[in-house]
Amino acid sequence: MKLGEKIRYLRLVEGTLRGMGREMTQQDLVVALKKEMGSGLSQSYVSQIESGARPHLTNASRMLLARFFKVHPGYLVDDPEGYHTELTSDLRAMEDRLDLWLINGAEQFARDPEVSEALLQVAKHKDSRKCLLLLGAILEAPELVDRLTEVLKPGAGEPHGSARRRKSAGAIL
Repeated sequence: MKLGEKIRYLRLVEGTLRGMGREMTQQDLVVALKKEMGSGLSQSYVSQIESGARPHLTNASRMLLARFFKVHPGYLVDDPEGYHTELTSDLRAMEDRLDLWLINGAEQFARDPEVSEALLQVAKHKDSRKCLLLLGAILEAPELVDRLTEVLKPGAGEPHGSARRRKSAGAIL
């Protein structure tokens, strides 16, 4: 984000915080700076910053605006090329690493097709992190693991005929 965009955004937020029901105009900013901070900037200077005609602030202007908007002075510079503030980029990278880890695990357990397939299913899900968190929650209640296994995968982990015997005995509700 460019410095001018940040100032415009801060004016919008400040107008909302002050109950104006609109963004703070450049002139509102100039008046508020003079009244509240004891010094100020001209409206033309603010306009030049926002339009990009003046890409850098003086140190005094940066400190004044930082105090007024209650932001760190380092925020009032252009972001480096390629810099992203969205959390989704970090979350997506984490999700990608998790999926890769699951796929590698599926390959390592290739001799156990059920485990391998389960790991691949989690990796294919659009939110594999949520799947693992759900598994963790299920494991907190061991009786739930047994019950879900009975209902969703009858006979899983048992000798082949055991599930049929239990079904005929009415063990599954």
